Amino acid sequence: MAGYADLSVARFFSPSPCDTPSGMNPTFDSACRRCPRLAAFLDSVQLREPDYYCRPVPPFGDPAARLVIVGLAPGLHGANRTGRPFTGDHAGILLYRTLHRFGLASGPVSDSATDGLTLIDARITNSVKCVPPANKPQPLEIKTCNEYLRAELAASSSMRVILALGTIAHGAVLRACDLRAGQYRFAHAAEHRLRDDRVLIDSYHCSRYNTQTRRLTAEMFEAVIERARDLAQAGPPP
Repeated sequence: MAGYADLSVARFFSPSPCDTPSGMNPTFDSACRRCPRLAAFLDSVQLREPDYYCRPVPPFGDPAARLVIVGLAPGLHGANRTGRPFTGDHAGILLYRTLHRFGLASGPVSDSATDGLTLIDARITNSVKCVPPANKPQPLEIKTCNEYLRAELAASSSMRVILALGTIAHGAVLRACDLRAGQYRFAHAAEHRLRDDRVLIDSYHCSRYNTQTRRLTAEMFEAVIERARDLAQAGPPP
């Protein structure tokens, strides 16, 4: 397990206004169209798949969670279809099964946004809230959407642990914390101690590619989720 990196970030866990247009929710906006390429792609998918959700996908889980999981972006036929993060595609199979195994989800399967599943002391959000073409958001899109992640993390007063799934999520969390990526290297199972005893943990993304190539095995992912849960629940919420 990687050693802790001491951070001193005065602004990270105190809510601060984002540079968002007047009247827009700084934490999440279901009508956001600030990224022209993503907005156009959503429109094109909606024409082909009129039953798909095709909007920015909101965070899912406990608003007072001590564990916050940050992913990349909605999958085209997963969260973009169902309206819930990691729901309806391959990546969610391992994620929700593992969350359930360690007592963080009420069931092992997430089928739809209306299936009654709940998360327990955990919440899932994405670095980019809209599905990108080829699952590859551009740097400006990540930066633009980061204002929502920054506001969400700042408002999460009970949060003790952030689990970043993949390098883009790792970088998005660091940007939201006003930290330099070069000082906090991504590595699977690496831990970085944040201000007020909060911790950032890294994991390879639970994507089909990573699991089928065994870059990420079920055992590796279970160990990271168990560690994140144990650290998050080690004491009372801050």
